[in-house]
Amino acid sequence: MNKVFGMISLGCDKNRVDGERILGEIKRHGCEITGDISRAQVLIVNTCAFLNAAREESIQAVLESNGYRSGNLEKIVVTGCLSEKFIGELFPALTEADVFLGLNDVERLFPALEQSYAEGRVNAVGTGAVRGLTERVVTTAPHLKYLKIADGCFNHCTYCLIPKIRGKYVSYPEEELIAEAKSLGQTEELVLVAQDTTRYGEDKGENQFVNLIKKISELDNICHIRLLYCYPEVVTDELIGELKRNPKLIKYLDIPLQHSEDRILKLMGRRGSKAQYRALFEKLRREIPDIAIRTTFIAGFPSETEGEHEAMKAFLEEIKFENCGFFAYSREPETPAYKLPGQLPAKVKQKRVRALYRTQQAISREKLSTYAGKTLSVVCDGIDYEKSCFVGRAFFQASEIDGAVYFTARYAETGRRYPVRIERADAYDLYGAAEEEV
Repeated sequence: MNKVFGMISLGCDKNRVDGERILGEIKRHGCEITGDISRAQVLIVNTCAFLNAAREESIQAVLESNGYRSGNLEKIVVTGCLSEKFIGELFPALTEADVFLGLNDVERLFPALEQSYAEGRVNAVGTGAVRGLTERVVTTAPHLKYLKIADGCFNHCTYCLIPKIRGKYVSYPEEELIAEAKSLGQTEELVLVAQDTTRYGEDKGENQFVNLIKKISELDNICHIRLLYCYPEVVTDELIGELKRNPKLIKYLDIPLQHSEDRILKLMGRRGSKAQYRALFEKLRREIPDIAIRTTFIAGFPSETEGEHEAMKAFLEEIKFENCGFFAYSREPETPAYKLPGQLPAKVKQKRVRALYRTQQAISREKLSTYAGKTLSVVCDGIDYEKSCFVGRAFFQASEIDGAVYFTARYAETGRRYPVRIERADAYDLYGAAEEEV
């Protein structure tokens, strides 16, 4: 099959890695991959289904892709979480798509396409057997890469569909992860991801997360490692010690909390408490004074009172996280929280999200302003043509989810680090100049 392939990949960085494995299968077959969708003869839409809004975005992407049939487009392939979970209703309804694949059907892409060219629409969801580390085509900048260390989840938070979409937690074999990390080539920042990175190895009997970090750190091609999706109850003393001592580990932890109040945490199926969270952050900042902590919160969970919302704002002001994301609770069918009493109107949930963001903006502005006049090590991510300057990130900024550092320089190369003297800050970003120009 000598076709030109394109891809639209939606959702999280974990889904991005899944999409890169599909591109790897295309590369293995010797076919051309294009970033120009209008040139694609086969267009793959890698979908997300975590929330209703994500499902709507995925379906809209397929509908819009169908418009390219007036040009080169011959086939649309739908893969990812949406087709994995909702194929029963999706296949008869979404007739714009020709081929449907599930999460573990990478090797079925070409047989299913050949069948589609011969016979018409094909539902190949669940017909594959590969769940793991197949070849990838990296789609991020060369200096920034993701390593997905596990799939699935066994936390069973009451609002979350992930276990029903991706199944039980499965750690990928350590030797295969090390081999993949080595194969990625020179990498300034390797980001470890999974639905819950901190539980790596527990499905096989013993937590091996820190051991995996140590082994990846031994690779000469990996310069720095960033940790995302670290669940609070599994941020152990061993992990804190490794973060403190390991020079390759970026002093940054993404620890999704989802709420601060004990009653709501219990309804959510979360295992921690406000007191435990507070103690964890005190320990982290005592052991690693310059650590940056990122978290996420859900606003408007069923029966959340105005008092509990205000208490969450107060918790933000107390802990003063470096970065935060806030989401309105999404009522998802087939989750326990769907049936909880006290479902709140959308306008109330959105109002609470906005209030949380305002609180965090003030905290972020205050924290970022302390960098004015200081010099930070900044990795260059490229050029921002609208601002007519370079853009990069300091250690407390993860790609795409946190703020950035905008800086001027005579010359800057993507992927290299530069000392940038900070001149000013706003609620999200920093602005400065490379020291050569100061």
